[in-house]
Amino acid sequence: MKVNKYFPFAFTYFFVNSVALPFGVTYTTLLAPFFYVWILVTRKKEVVFPFVIILAPFIVVQVLYVDVVRKVYFYSLVNVIFVYIFCQAVYTFLNVCVDVEKIFRKLLIINFILCLVSIPLYFTSWNDLVWIQQELTEGVKDFRRLKLFTYEASYYATLFVPLFCFYFLQYLFRKNEIKGWILLPMIFLPFALSFSFGVMAALLLSGLLTFIFYFRSLIRKRRVFNGLIFFTGASVILGGILYFFVRNSFFVLRLVNIFSGKDSSGKGRTSDAFFLANKLLEKKDEYWGVGFGQIKIIGSDVIRHYYMYGENFVATIPNAVAETYTILGWIGVVLRMLVETFFFFRTRVWTNYFRLWLFLFIFIFQFAGSFITNVAEYVIWILAFTNVFDQFDVKKEKVIPIRPSLPAIG
Repeated sequence: MKVNKYFPFAFTYFFVNSVALPFGVTYTTLLAPFFYVWILVTRKKEVVFPFVIILAPFIVVQVLYVDVVRKVYFYSLVNVIFVYIFCQAVYTFLNVCVDVEKIFRKLLIINFILCLVSIPLYFTSWNDLVWIQQELTEGVKDFRRLKLFTYEASYYATLFVPLFCFYFLQYLFRKNEIKGWILLPMIFLPFALSFSFGVMAALLLSGLLTFIFYFRSLIRKRRVFNGLIFFTGASVILGGILYFFVRNSFFVLRLVNIFSGKDSSGKGRTSDAFFLANKLLEKKDEYWGVGFGQIKIIGSDVIRHYYMYGENFVATIPNAVAETYTILGWIGVVLRMLVETFFFFRTRVWTNYFRLWLFLFIFIFQFAGSFITNVAEYVIWILAFTNVFDQFDVKKEKVIPIRPSLPAIG
C-alpha cells in the first residue's frame, strides 16, 4: 500500500502526539520550527509576524503593568506561537494534500483496530497503557475510560470528532465506501469506550442544530429520515430500560448528577471554570487578563482552596473560553468571538453540512471544556473554515470554496 508522505505526521498528531513526553508537551509543538520552514517554502508567505502583531498589545500591557512572572510568561508565549504555527501547517496541508480522505480512512481503520485491541487489554495489568482510571461522577470512582495513547479520554474523543462527522455524513448521504454494518461500529465504538459525555452531548446537539437548519433538504434523504425514526425509537426504548431496569447504573447516575448540578467534571468545565476565572482576574486586570502561563502561578492557592486539593496538582481552567477570559481578559474573549464570527461568514460555513456541523460542535464545546493550546480544537476550527470535502456542499453547483489565510488564533 502506497503511503502518503503526509500520513506519518497525521498519525503522530492523532495517535502518539504526547507519548513519552512531559505533561503539556507534544511532538507537534516540538516540530514547530520544521513546520514553519515548510510553510515558508510551500506558501512563500510569512505567517508568524501578523500573529505576534495582534498579540503585541497584550504582551506590552501584561509585561509592563500586570506584573507577570516573566520567565513563565515568555515560555508559555512561545508555546502558544508554536501551536499557532502548527495550525498554519494544518491549513497548508489541507490545501496541498490531494487525498485527505485517504488519510482519514487510514486513521479510521487504525483507530478501530486499536479500540478492538484495547477491549481485552482492559482486563489485564497493562490496561493503563490505553485506559485512564478516573472518578466519573459523584458516587462512581475508579471508572476506566479509553484514552488510547493520549493523556485523557475527552481529548481522545475530541480528536475523533472530525472522523465521526465525516463518515457519519457519508453514511447518511450514501457516499460511504465502507459497508454500513462495518462503518457504524467503527465510528461509534470510540465514543462508547471513551465515555466522554461532554463531547457526545456537544456532538449530538450540534448535529440536531445542523439537521434543523437544513430540515427540508435533509428530511428528504431516506437514510436521514430512517435514522431519525430509529434514533427516536431507540431513545424511548433505552430510556425505558434505564428507568425500569438499571436505574442505579453508573450511566444513569451520571445523567442524574449532571442535571442536578452534582457532576464534578461537568461543573469543573462549565460554571466552576468561569467562577475561578473571575476569582483570578480579581487579582490582576479583567480587561487584559492575567497573562500567559500565570494561571498556575496565581491560581495555585485559589484553585487548591476551592477544590480542597493536595499539594501535587497543576492549576488549570478546563474551559477554552474561560481560560481565554482569564489569560487575555474581556478584550481577548471579544477578539476570540470576533475571529470565529468573521470566518463563519467569510468562508460561508453554512454552505457545507460537514463544516457547519463541525463549527457548531466546536463553538458549543469551547464553552464546556478544552483549553487555549488544544490542537485538537484548532484542527476542528480549521476544517470548519476550509472547504476540503466539497461532496458535502449543500448546493454544490453554487458553492465557491474560499480559502483565506488563517487569522492569529492562539
